[in-house]
Parts: sequence; C-alpha cells; structure tokens
Amino acid sequence: MQELLDSSKTADWRTLDPANTLYLDLAAGRVVIELAPDFAPAHVANIRTLAHEHYWDGLSINRSQDNFVVQWGDPAEDDAKRKSLGSAKAHLPAEFTRSSKGVAFVGLPDHDGWAPQVGFSEGFPAARDPRTGTTWLTHCYGTVGAGRDMAADSSNGTELYVVDGQSPRQLDRNITVVGRVVQGMELLSVLPRGTAPLGMYAKPEQRVPIRSLTLASDVPEAQRTPLQVLRTDTPLFTAVVEARRNRRDDWYKVPAGHIDLCNVPLPARAPAK
Repeated sequence: MQELLDSSKTADWRTLDPANTLYLDLAAGRVVIELAPDFAPAHVANIRTLAHEHYWDGLSINRSQDNFVVQWGDPAEDDAKRKSLGSAKAHLPAEFTRSSKGVAFVGLPDHDGWAPQVGFSEGFPAARDPRTGTTWLTHCYGTVGAGRDMAADSSNGTELYVVDGQSPRQLDRNITVVGRVVQGMELLSVLPRGTAPLGMYAKPEQRVPIRSLTLASDVPEAQRTPLQVLRTDTPLFTAVVEARRNRRDDWYKVPAGHIDLCNVPLPARAPAK
C-alpha cells in the first residue's frame, strides 16, 4: 500500500476545506476533524456557529468509555447552569440518512452485515440501500457524531462524540454523524477510561479541558494544520483498497479476499512541496 501512496499524483489528493474543518485543541495537541455538511447540513451549520462563538472553549471531555466513544460538551446536569448556546439553534432535525439522489458513492466489492451496500462518499465511510433510496454515514473508528436524548430530534450539536473502539455499526441510522477525525486520534484513544456509568468521569478533576474548538477558517493561516486526504473516487484508491483486501506480501500466506468497510485506510498527509 505504501508503494502505491508513494507513487500517487497531486490529483489523487484533496485539501481540507477550512470552512468544514474543526480544530479540537487540547493540552496534548490538536485533533483535526472534517465535517460532513452534505449529510448533516443543519448540524454542521449549528456546529460552525457554536465553534465560531467559542462555545466549547473551556468546557471538557467528560466521557471515555472503553471500546466505544470519547465525548465532550457541557457536563452541567442542571439546564439552568448550562452554558448559553449563543446564536446557535436549540433544536435540530434528526439527520440520520439522506436521499441517495445526487450522492457520489464508490462501493466496495464485499458483503456487509449492516447494509446492502457500503463504500465511500466524498471521503467518508458510507452505506446505502437501493430499495429505500437512502444513504448514510457509518460508525467507523474516528467517526464524529452528535449525541442525543431519547427523541430522534433531541440533538443540538453540542454533545459531540468520537468512536474510539471497534466500529459500533448498530448506531448507524440511529444518530446523526457529522464528520470524522482526520488527524489526532491517538490523543483521544489514550485518554483514561471513565469509571462512572457509560464511561463518564466520576470526578470533575478527571475531565480533560478543551483549550478551544475552532473552525480552521477562523484560525490565522499560519496557525492552521495543512492537510490533504486521499480521494476515494480515483483508480489509485481502488488499488489501495485491493492492496489491503488481499495482502500479497511475503508475510501473508493466505489472502483474505475480503475487507470490512471500517478497515479501509483513509490516509492523510501534509501537502507536497
């Protein structure tokens, strides 16, 4: 696979759009998140507003559940004590799926236990159902979603989580996916696990402070993290998938002949000079 990436051309890569990129800055470093407005337009618009108005600055990561998710937001249990949403909306529609019409989709050749078809849409792991004409983003490692209460439309985009365990695909079509981590997962996956129910941190001092959560477009260019991600609609990407699907190097004695959607690599790199 590395040989294929080393032979890639500039056109095989795309640069992250600063208007759709979030920087989650922690004491340990920066987590770079790409947003998915084509799949969750209302949520992404609210997240942009919240980030622009510095909603998350000074809040914390307050949940780290083993083999599941890391989550952040306002830990206040009393609504009267919760941080103001500013000009962001307090109520958003459920955006679990969208119409497949007009959606770019590059399918994988293998069967998936969770959906009739799986593949990639504009760089995001996705699934679709030709019978219902719907497409949705899937819960792979690094997926970012918007936590909700019992009602499907009870999210406002303030409680965000990142999958840091084995892909919980049972969440697909049950919660709004807003993006994915492109760089910095190692900063989240090493966080101590919470000991309270659902992996919540039992004591306030265990929470991980958020220095800032900012749109890249609001950050001076010199302070941005320049990143390119491998396009998923090219012959090179198809070859990369096959290289992982059927490993033929000397160490492997039996090619698998199959790859799970969430095991397909999505490389990122600094722009070539």
